[in-house]
Amino acid sequence: MRTWTGGRVSSSGAAASTRGVRFRAWLLEGLSDQAKQYQGPHAEAPVQEKGQRWWRVMCLTGLDYFSTLGYQPGIAALAAGLLSPVATIVLVAVTLFGALPVYRRVAQESPHGEGSIAMLERLLSFWQGKLFVLALLGFAVTDFMITITLSAADATAHLVENPHLHSSLSGKQVTITLLLVALLGAVFLKGFSEAIGLAVVLVAVYLALNVVVVVNGIWHVLKAPALVTDWSSALTAEHGNVIAMIGVSLLIFPKLALGLSGFETGVAVMPHIEGDPEDTEERPVGRIRGARKLLTTAALIMSAFLITTSFITTVLIPKAAFEPGGEANGRALAYLAHQNLGSTFGSVYDLSTIAILWFAGASAMAGMLNLLPRYLPRYGMAPHWARAVRPMVIVLTLIAFLVTWIFNASVDAQGGAYATGVLVLISSAAIAVTIAAHKAGQRRGTIGFAVIAAVFVYTTGVNISERPDGVKIGACFIAGIMLVSFLSRIMRAFELRVTDVVLDDTAERFVRDYIHRPIRLIANEPHNRDLAEYQEKKREIQAHHDIPAEADLVFVEVIVRDPSEFESVLTVHGEVLYGRYRLLSLESASVPNALAALLLTIRDRTGQLPHIYFEWTEGSPFAHLLGFFLFGQGEVAPVTREVLREAEPDRSQRPRVHVG
Repeated sequence: MRTWTGGRVSSSGAAASTRGVRFRAWLLEGLSDQAKQYQGPHAEAPVQEKGQRWWRVMCLTGLDYFSTLGYQPGIAALAAGLLSPVATIVLVAVTLFGALPVYRRVAQESPHGEGSIAMLERLLSFWQGKLFVLALLGFAVTDFMITITLSAADATAHLVENPHLHSSLSGKQVTITLLLVALLGAVFLKGFSEAIGLAVVLVAVYLALNVVVVVNGIWHVLKAPALVTDWSSALTAEHGNVIAMIGVSLLIFPKLALGLSGFETGVAVMPHIEGDPEDTEERPVGRIRGARKLLTTAALIMSAFLITTSFITTVLIPKAAFEPGGEANGRALAYLAHQNLGSTFGSVYDLSTIAILWFAGASAMAGMLNLLPRYLPRYGMAPHWARAVRPMVIVLTLIAFLVTWIFNASVDAQGGAYATGVLVLISSAAIAVTIAAHKAGQRRGTIGFAVIAAVFVYTTGVNISERPDGVKIGACFIAGIMLVSFLSRIMRAFELRVTDVVLDDTAERFVRDYIHRPIRLIANEPHNRDLAEYQEKKREIQAHHDIPAEADLVFVEVIVRDPSEFESVLTVHGEVLYGRYRLLSLESASVPNALAALLLTIRDRTGQLPHIYFEWTEGSPFAHLLGFFLFGQGEVAPVTREVLREAEPDRSQRPRVHVG
């Protein structure tokens, strides 16, 4: 704000104003490009950044996927006990023959990072489609947000349980986790351009250290064959035969679902993958091929690690150590690293695990920053600034703070919500590709994907019944997204929500006729569209507004196609009815917004202020407002005037609205 001292602007006030402008420019950097990207096919395409090789992007999604090795063996041991290796083999089978084929198809059908949500969005229109997408977005946010908070909490567990730091850090888990989340947010506020390079280093080091731990663990097992004999005997005594083991493993499988967590992130980061030189946004063949290589390679690497780590941790670690408060709880491989390879190597392993778990939230944050701006602003269900990266980072970081505080930075407490989000998204993806295969006439593919979908729907149902807290947390995210979305939609209801105005040749000719005189439009709600309707409408308007009989009037009608859409392209068709009445017919998502956009377009093209004439609508004002909000209609005249008032602050340049 300016302060006046002796007729001069205070330097401190000017400096503060300059800092404010710079801060706003920094905060909203890239907003215009993001807006162009998400407005639709008529928007100018933003400059596309050069992508990265698929294996480098795999390391970005691998931050989420591979980092689950930090806690997955411990979760499997708690859930399955001695059966952990067998149950993990079932998990790997579902990964390779279920989730992987599904997401390879998702990558083909939705190559711009929207994932299965975009595929399902195309199946439903109007408000039911929007509500369905919002619900799926709620589970996606649950998955990605809990990825951030759970990974940070597990990184804290590795830090606190380190023998050199335990005494000084014990009891400070929440504070440390909040610091890690804040540091992640700071990375995104600074800029994420170098993140993939950092991800490559972190993943390479982490996997190399895990290879050392696994090879050393297998060597310890080979040195003491009695360990395997004792485990096998106890397993047989507990479950009887192999068929019984597999049956129990299938029942336990939903509890191990965290091992599937990387697939949705894998398709969310697809826009970062470098395509072929001849790729287009409509047909990014190279990007799709790279994404499928990414998904397959990551799944094979993770499957090998899951099987070997579950075996060595089950055989080498006492059962009591896995229990809550035990030394191996949430950090089974770190326990082996310290026990078998010494404190120095163990500390290096801890440091690597902490780094990858902390940065695992980066792939989740990148997924949300790619996903949410593609839907909410387009639905009118988020402010304009939601298309900019930095404001979204701040909001998401604050939500992560809240989640960390609510769950007291506990890994176990967040596991149910994480698994629910993962399984709902994989189930929706399986259903989406089943429908896509059916529409493509692929009978074998339809049957195969339907079986996979049934497996994941069953798994999701079992997980929800056993851990209902997960779906409750997901429901909280859904409710939060819907509440914020509808409040934003209401607050933005009077915006000029037209991205482009396209006039056909006849409409162009009508408009050009009024370059030297103002055009007078009659807003008509079409009914029978017979001659009598237009004759009667013209007589009423002339009588109510005292317009001379010889005045030149043009009818304008709006056809609402999908009122749930927020932004749309306005198409204008001109025609002559019954040889005497000129008509401009519009197609849009909202009647008042379409009329306001047409009036401003006519003003700009002719230099004349157009006039439009309405009749008052009978009925409850509240019902009309609700009708406008839900169906794009209602009391058209005052809403059209309000849209014009917001779009054109200068009253002298505002088209004239007449109501009688």
